[in-house]
Amino acid sequence: MTTYLVGSRASNLAKAQVREYLGSLRERFPGVTFTHRVILESGDKDRKSRLSDVPATNRGSAFSSEQEAALSRGDVDVVVHSLKDLPTASPPGLTLLPPPGREDVRDALCGSTLSGLRNGARVGTGAPRRIAQFLAVRPDLELVPIRGNVPPRLKKIEALGLDAVVLAAAGLRRLGLDDAIGELLPLDLFPPSPGQGALGIQVREDSTELREILSTVGDEAVHAQVRAERALLAQLHGGCSVPVGAYAQTEPGGFLSLFAQVTSPDGTRRVSGTLSGPVGAPETLGATLAEELIDRGALSILDGCD
Repeated sequence: MTTYLVGSRASNLAKAQVREYLGSLRERFPGVTFTHRVILESGDKDRKSRLSDVPATNRGSAFSSEQEAALSRGDVDVVVHSLKDLPTASPPGLTLLPPPGREDVRDALCGSTLSGLRNGARVGTGAPRRIAQFLAVRPDLELVPIRGNVPPRLKKIEALGLDAVVLAAAGLRRLGLDDAIGELLPLDLFPPSPGQGALGIQVREDSTELREILSTVGDEAVHAQVRAERALLAQLHGGCSVPVGAYAQTEPGGFLSLFAQVTSPDGTRRVSGTLSGPVGAPETLGATLAEELIDRGALSILDGCD
């Protein structure tokens, strides 16, 4: 019997994502054993620093570098990431496979609705993108930095006396916490991180047999969507800690529609745009829309995000 080691972060959400991914694979390939292995990341070990400072301190991405290193060394055979946490370029020798579908891409406000937030309400989030987007829509709000896994962040509503917290709807749904959602935020005002809601399935390029097995559960339509979103982010020279929101949708006739928005940290400036292109050229679509946003001043906004 062939055995493959599957790596992920240690959080309950990461474990739920692995279970979700392996469920259909185990049904399709009963003669193959998939064994889960937890890998601690710097962003999980360091809960005190600002999230934007953790990658710089540890010379890599806060939520993916240790897993990618383990994959490169051969300690694991595949890693299941939250795609939004992954840098836009894989290390040499590693590659991303098509994700197995996609959960809800939207952000969720938990503890209140947007219109129900009082003037000066305290809203918890540690993501620069979410802070910027909320300040653009509701400059009266006090954005309180919080970090941690999903359930502990929900508990900070009571622990810190917050009016609400902002989380990815995908994570809440995968953990069975749908009841915590007060409102799903509109995509035109709160576009998500590129890749949000999708899993990042990363393997070594030379793992031919494993790639063939994993390809049977990949969704090519979702793969095109996230490739467009990540190409846009790469062209803007951004990472998962900058205020760039983007999402792509598959349209009839073999086309993709991509919407993106760049927001200044204080919420006073926003640049956005929409572009459609052939589903077979998602990277071109993402890069082209990024150039349009750059022409409208996106880089000057991002230059002020350090």
